[in-house]
Amino acid sequence: MSPILYICLPVLNEYENLPDLLKSFRLQSYQNFKLIVCVNQADEWWKHDEKLEICHDNANSIKFLEESSDLDIHIIDRSSIGKGWIGKKKGVGWARKLSMDYASELGEKKDIILSVDADTYYPPDYFESIISIFSNDKSFSAHSNPYFHRLTGKQEEDSAILRYELYMRVYAINMLLISNPYAFSAIGSGMASSIENYTKIGGISPKASGEDFYFLQHMRKMAPLHQYNEVKVYPQARFSDRVNFGTGPAMIKGNSGDWSSYPFYPPPLFQQIKQSYNVFSKLFLKDIDFPMSEFLKKQLKKEDLWSPLRKNNKKEEKFIRACEELVDGLRILQYLKEKHTSYSKGDLEDLRLNLKWFAENDEEFASFYLDFSNTDTPLNKENMIILREELTKLEYKYRRIQSLS
Repeated sequence: MSPILYICLPVLNEYENLPDLLKSFRLQSYQNFKLIVCVNQADEWWKHDEKLEICHDNANSIKFLEESSDLDIHIIDRSSIGKGWIGKKKGVGWARKLSMDYASELGEKKDIILSVDADTYYPPDYFESIISIFSNDKSFSAHSNPYFHRLTGKQEEDSAILRYELYMRVYAINMLLISNPYAFSAIGSGMASSIENYTKIGGISPKASGEDFYFLQHMRKMAPLHQYNEVKVYPQARFSDRVNFGTGPAMIKGNSGDWSSYPFYPPPLFQQIKQSYNVFSKLFLKDIDFPMSEFLKKQLKKEDLWSPLRKNNKKEEKFIRACEELVDGLRILQYLKEKHTSYSKGDLEDLRLNLKWFAENDEEFASFYLDFSNTDTPLNKENMIILREELTKLEYKYRRIQSLS
């Protein structure tokens, strides 16, 4: 029997997006799915005039979902008066958790939890592609789908999302080039896991934001991630402050001219990460200094990091894995952020250094780079569109190679 897809959707102020989203679900070639929607907001918003519009939008969303009787929809109402979030347990992380946990209770081990967002377009063969991925390979822990943000035609929004996406792709390509286990992009609108694996890690952690990153990182520590799919998902570009960090806040901050939180990290920093990972096997025998060692001691507030790992992991293979779990994707990002200022030559020059590095590693990209770098390349919208296309192809190529290895 074919597995059931449990489509898990957090909704807050998404009434205008729901008709198109449900239309894309109706057009899916694979129709064995159930939709679980958590419509959510803080309960106190009903008492604040400036939030009433969102409250009514959520109420309209519930009504619309209830009237969409041709689909198998389960609504988790955390927005009606008396049912909204109270205290610290609130936000998209909790909404995802409630819907995904509910899916894990409804389904069987082989069924699949698929995380989606209301502002994202899903091509008609997307569900079927997910089923195919999980049917053909059981060795991975979860799937992180390729993405491509849709442009709006509005100068400010498009420029902001293009710059943010360039940041994401430059980072991902660098991580892929050094074969780092945490070379993934966290997109909440394109994650999937079997119910069996979801249950093994105790479900998604309900972070106020970044829950997708922590979920995929947790899954990666269990087993490799699957990250290749011919079918992309297409999130919408929009300014949004509903979470603390991520696409919406990045666009708002960047639109004001501040991209300091989303820089193009210079390639030498990724080489330092690679050198650090290469030392793990030697650390099994004795302490050795390496590029990240002082940073880790400071972050973890321990002078001796490795003796406890050796004591608890008697075999070299297990010790190396323990090191990789300690120096995870979050630690790598923290290291990059701390060291960036010392290595940066300015935003545009850092980007050029990355493009040059990619060209040195890939002949196809080198031909594009030679042409592109001969022009004056300010980060205007037109150049970012061209660059995004080429970086997407390069990242996609490496993800495909990774999936075949």
